[in-house]
Amino acid sequence: MKIAAIDIGTNAIKSKIFSTTPTSIEFIESKRTPMRLGTDVFKEGFLSEKKLRSLVNVLNKYKKYFEENKIELYEIVATSAFRDTSNSEDARRIVENNIEHPIRIISGLEEAKLIRFHPKAQASFEKIYVDVGGGSTEFYMHTKEKDYIKSFQLGAVRNYLKMDNKEEWQRMFDWLAEHQKEMRLVGIGGNIRSFFKIYKMKSMTVDVFKKQAKELSRLNKADKKSIYGLNDDRVDVIDSAIEIYSKVISHLSISKVHATKWGVSD
Repeated sequence: MKIAAIDIGTNAIKSKIFSTTPTSIEFIESKRTPMRLGTDVFKEGFLSEKKLRSLVNVLNKYKKYFEENKIELYEIVATSAFRDTSNSEDARRIVENNIEHPIRIISGLEEAKLIRFHPKAQASFEKIYVDVGGGSTEFYMHTKEKDYIKSFQLGAVRNYLKMDNKEEWQRMFDWLAEHQKEMRLVGIGGNIRSFFKIYKMKSMTVDVFKKQAKELSRLNKADKKSIYGLNDDRVDVIDSAIEIYSKVISHLSISKVHATKWGVSD
């Protein structure tokens, strides 16, 4: 049986398709459509009718593709942009009625909790998973004593639009200060995957990570596109995302930084 998941994010709509048997699950393919819902939400406070129409069009295309490929079961989840918009319930109702499929808006903590399903989340060594999205950042920390989850309203699009605030940064720093032990950091999300792809590395020491982050931030958007081939919807927010990772690293005892292809859709 084929199944799929659609993630309505702050910066893009993403789907992943899997083939399942009673004893296994295998990834088949993924799709991604750039759509910055966060601009409406973080600047205007709500999702406009125009943006909702665009979202409906994209979701109906995904739905048609699923039907053509005999995908029998799929779920649609929405994250930060739908959580924060003032017309959240109305927006969900409009989209659901037009696509004839339910949408589940998940909280930041639920989003963080999903990270425990990462294939290596329960590995023996201590680590922290950091999922920097467009509107929020989720943490899943695995230690010998217990696991911790947390979510903060800091994200690549939100911060790029200057809609982050000092109080939320401080809340994050205070929480990180409670967990001072050496561990590895595993980054989740398109921005950190792109960052590692740029430098053709699978892992970095903290010093190398900071050096490469500084180097990338010095380039303008045109250079980021021409030299590294970054997409339009990535080129303007990647520095804001990497800044969040850099600050997290500065407030923890991180030994190495990694990136994973795994995401909420999985």
